[in-house]
Amino acid sequence: MNDPEGNQDTSLIHRTTGQTPSRNISHFLIGRPLPTADAAHQTIRKRVGLAVFASDALSSTAYATQEILVILAGAGAMAFGYVFPISIVIVGLLAIVVISYEQIIHAYPDGGGAYIVAYDNLGRSPALVAAAALLIDYILTVSVSVSSGVAQITSAYPQLFEYRVLMAVVFVAFITFINLRGVREAGAAFAIPSYFFILIMFLMIGTGLYRGFSGSLGAVIDPPHIEHLGESILSNAAFAFLLLHAFSSGTAALTGVEAISNGITAFNEPRSRNAGITLILMAFILGILFMGISFLAREIQAVPSEAETVVSQLARTIFDGQGILYLSVIAGTTVILILAANTAFAGFPRLSAMLAQDGFMPRQLTYRGSRLVYSYGIVSLGAVASLLIIVFQASVTQLIPLYAIGVFLSFTLAQSGMARRWRRSGKMDLNQQPAEYPHDLHYEKGWFIKMVSNGFGAICTGIVMCVFAITKFRDGAWIVLLLTPVLIGMFLWIQRHYSGLASSLSLEHYGEPPPYQGRHRVIVAVSNIHQGTLAALRYARTLSDDVTAVHILLEPADTEKVRRKWETWGRGTRLVIVDSPYRLFLEPLLGYIKEILSSRQPNETITIVVPHFVPEKRIYNALHMQTAEMLRRELLATPGVVITEVPYQVE
Repeated sequence: MNDPEGNQDTSLIHRTTGQTPSRNISHFLIGRPLPTADAAHQTIRKRVGLAVFASDALSSTAYATQEILVILAGAGAMAFGYVFPISIVIVGLLAIVVISYEQIIHAYPDGGGAYIVAYDNLGRSPALVAAAALLIDYILTVSVSVSSGVAQITSAYPQLFEYRVLMAVVFVAFITFINLRGVREAGAAFAIPSYFFILIMFLMIGTGLYRGFSGSLGAVIDPPHIEHLGESILSNAAFAFLLLHAFSSGTAALTGVEAISNGITAFNEPRSRNAGITLILMAFILGILFMGISFLAREIQAVPSEAETVVSQLARTIFDGQGILYLSVIAGTTVILILAANTAFAGFPRLSAMLAQDGFMPRQLTYRGSRLVYSYGIVSLGAVASLLIIVFQASVTQLIPLYAIGVFLSFTLAQSGMARRWRRSGKMDLNQQPAEYPHDLHYEKGWFIKMVSNGFGAICTGIVMCVFAITKFRDGAWIVLLLTPVLIGMFLWIQRHYSGLASSLSLEHYGEPPPYQGRHRVIVAVSNIHQGTLAALRYARTLSDDVTAVHILLEPADTEKVRRKWETWGRGTRLVIVDSPYRLFLEPLLGYIKEILSSRQPNETITIVVPHFVPEKRIYNALHMQTAEMLRRELLATPGVVITEVPYQVE
């Protein structure tokens, strides 16, 4: 690093800005801004990770059994006895999926889940399918879990039923706000209610099993009206289809399993080990709760209803009325269902940032806000989920058909990708490392068993996905099947724009024209080094021999690339690097300009030159920062300063 005080004549100057974010109301709402250097300290432990990433999967126990019963009601009350066998099959499927994702966590410790696995082993197209499916699933996770939580409240207090949509939207806004405060703060806020839910559910199931085996449990008193009750006698084919339909509804219990593999980087070191332990612990708790609720629901002859949930019927039957323990179950279930949305808020922004970094979503999604979280992704998720809740009137039964198909598609692609990875590994020599492979790959002992287990898992989840798509098609699954390719098309459209732009701005095989002549004192704002930057630099040299380029250091890795390119293309022009620990861009740049203005000679004009590339179509402007416009708004009233845009047309 060069010292600007003792090396004024150097062509590369590295500075650290003294600018800190100005105090405003956001400091009180979401906390003080964190410097970039604190990113390594914003990780979480296993016990907090369970609250952050497992709440979605654990909360599904509150509605998965009910959704099975809703479908079984089509064959009459006698069919309710199949709820427990179906649950056992689903838990077996859970074990298969968890084994696969445990391998993914250790093979891909930087996170990314199904998207990275598919991209690595199956190619771009399958990876985009997995990404689209996961993004849709995350959005539906928020909508379904919050709507189900509100349903628990309206079960205990029916007079609030007409306000369910408003309540759901308010809860989504609250979770969005908490997540803007950061991963650690969100985990700390949600840990206590998450563990309270686990304890109260184990207490309810344990008490229910004890009373059931002692013969004192009995059936639910004054059960709600059985909805969707069909004929008690069906043909064998129709009954088999109904069982498959019920099974596909119950597989909603598996949603959220993949979230830990997407957010490995949120854990303390050793990240893979901590994430893997959290995944196994989550699966163990989920399996016990799900089977326990299904078994007891059959024993007390619970019935599915929008008016009163199965969990509510269980609690008032096991605890003999609506006393303190009943209210504790309802409160714990409501809170965990609402907090289940937090899993999506932990996964959606990270996946969106990965896609944006690869050029498939707007670059703004890679921006980390003042609390080192992907703020744009968090806000976007909250807005879209709220819209879904309003459209479907916070009805869990209407939202469930849209749910789970996406996550099972990602399960299938992830396990298929891992099976191919193990096959590649088995063909390698002990010390071989193929250069073309993006991630670490080496010979693995037991690769054949791993390949077979992942392949079998892919077949199982693929079959479930097909069953789900067929049985739920008319109920609304067609929307997801249509939306997925639409989302993939959007990814490709954005990527095509960014790729074309990069090609047009590339410095490969590019020869710089002769410099222009002129005099002026000029500052060139530089974010990256490309053809547009060099065009602005050439223009600046026509105005003055005194030209200084200024780059604001937001991410050290990006700045290092700028420095290396500047050594080749800067042609001796000074480059001042202003270090911005809080990732502020405009304030440090304005601070530097004010320093120059304070030493400005009489009648001297400072010209700020900003490269501005003009996309082929106006719609692409939304995908880029408008730096010149921001500077113009800030400096328009400053005497002696001229803002000049140097347009660079991209065809």
